[in-house]
Amino acid sequence: MKSRLSLGVLIALIGFVYGFARPAAAPMDISGTWIFSVDLESGGHGDPTFEFKQDKENLSGSYDGPLGQYKVTGTIKENKAVFGFEFSRDGESHKATYTATVESASKMSGTLVITNGPTGKWTATKK
Repeated sequence: MKSRLSLGVLIALIGFVYGFARPAAAPMDISGTWIFSVDLESGGHGDPTFEFKQDKENLSGSYDGPLGQYKVTGTIKENKAVFGFEFSRDGESHKATYTATVESASKMSGTLVITNGPTGKWTATKK
C-alpha cells in the first residue's frame, strides 16, 4: 500500500512539474504583406498596407497608408501581437499602436489607439 501511494505521489509530482516546465507555444508567423481595413470610431476609414519581418517574437517592417510611410516595430507572443509606429501631425508627436489577434496564417484583427487621437477597429488579410 505504501509503495502504491509513493508511486501515485511521484506520478502526480512529475505531471505537475511537466505542466509548468512546458515551453510556451511558438508565435504565429505573420511575415509578409498585409492589407488592413481600419474603421475609426470618429467615422474615418483607411486601407493601409503593412509589411512585416519576424525574428522569433520581434516584429519590424513598414506602414504605408493615410498617415504616410513609417517604420514599424512590435512583438508577437503565440497569437497576440502589438506593433506600431510614431509620427508627427501638425507639430504634435503621436504613436499608433495596433493590438492584434492572429486568427490564422492569413487573417488577423484587433484595435488601434493613436495617442491624442482616434481609436478604431481593424481587420487584415495577408496578400
